[in-house]
Amino acid sequence: MFVEITNDPRESDWGSLTAISDLLGRIPTGRPEAELWLGTHPVSPARIVPSGEDLRDVVGELPFLLKILAAASTLSLQVHPTTAQAREGFARENAAGIPLDAPNRNYKDPYAKPEMIYALSDEFRALCGFRAVAETRAVLDVGGVGHLLSELRTDADIRPVFEWLLSGDPDVAEIVSVISAAAQAATGDSWRTVRGLVEHFPGDPGIVISLLLHTVGLRRGEALYLPAGNIHAYQEGLGIELMGPSDNVLRCGLTPKHVDIAELLSVLDFRALPAPVLVPTVANEVSDFAPEGAGLRMRVLDAGAALTVNAPVIVFSLDGGFAIGESVVGVARAVVVTAGEETITAMGTTVVASAD
Repeated sequence: MFVEITNDPRESDWGSLTAISDLLGRIPTGRPEAELWLGTHPVSPARIVPSGEDLRDVVGELPFLLKILAAASTLSLQVHPTTAQAREGFARENAAGIPLDAPNRNYKDPYAKPEMIYALSDEFRALCGFRAVAETRAVLDVGGVGHLLSELRTDADIRPVFEWLLSGDPDVAEIVSVISAAAQAATGDSWRTVRGLVEHFPGDPGIVISLLLHTVGLRRGEALYLPAGNIHAYQEGLGIELMGPSDNVLRCGLTPKHVDIAELLSVLDFRALPAPVLVPTVANEVSDFAPEGAGLRMRVLDAGAALTVNAPVIVFSLDGGFAIGESVVGVARAVVVTAGEETITAMGTTVVASAD
């Protein structure tokens, strides 16, 4: 059993004017469309076609959320909690009587929000995870500012330097100013990132924090996995995002929204790790993205591939459409398998998302 679903794009200043509407074959609204949520999250639950019923009323809560995301400029630097952290934080803020829609609320639900992003545009850019200090020092040297952040000598120094950058110390503003100026002539992806941040967030300490992080450029068909604790910010591009059923976000820069530094520091993973590019296993024209321990799975079918699935899954056609059982579903349309087993046959690139 399955039903077709739809939703309206959510608007945000960082969204694209055309990317989501072009993908869906709709007329642009003239406003920045940032995300299309396909799932049962109460913030923006999908609707059943053609009845318009709330998907939650038909299938209950799905254990994952699928989104189309279109970034024309950088999102806030952010991190997501583990399940244990989310449960504790949600209960604590409930006990304190903080309304769910309060701007200073950190935890909107008791769930973790691991996520993966699969690039649909020719380039999808993101900041993600702390890199080795040696890489950051090399980038500073390229920009002619290798004398800055002298306390940053080993990977163990990442946390105290990060804390200082968010401390409000007057010297931070001077560092931000010098790095902002150096970016105008420096070359390389990290300095390209800094130039974009200076344009949209002048004076923000996130400009300097970005140099502590990996700048990753995905090509179409490549993916990132962002586990709990990973600091990240999508910068530009169109992608399809699979995540836990949560809206818990702790921000740490590049935003006018609430920043809770103490809570952020309790959640953030300061380890210097490789860029979290997710490599799929590929068999029978199916690319299987299933990061270990994430509880998330995205399978991307090439034209002609067939896959038998068990509910619940969401299926979305990127091009060419697909067949599910005896029914044919067109391009840029989505269905939810609500019960039982179904066979999906791809007539073009097709995404199948599930909790595992």
